[in-house]
Amino acid sequence: MSLVIRLRREGTKNRPFYRIVVLDSAKRRDGGFLESLGTYDPNLEKNTFKLDLPKVEGWLAKGARTSETVGSFIKKSRLAAK
Repeated sequence: MSLVIRLRREGTKNRPFYRIVVLDSAKRRDGGFLESLGTYDPNLEKNTFKLDLPKVEGWLAKGARTSETVGSFIKKSRLAAK
């Protein structure tokens, strides 16, 4: 089973809201997931995201890959934590 950390779209039409989740790479974007790691709301002025960095590090240690967008969120979170 190959794990991936990516965005899961929620919300209504023209008002998207995303959850950062861990799931099997063979599953659909909005399919069942193993764990929710954070959120991202592009509708806010600052395009804010919230991420539980210790959980993310744990999943990366288990071999999970990230999508390009989530990878940039992790990089920004690591810089902000320093």
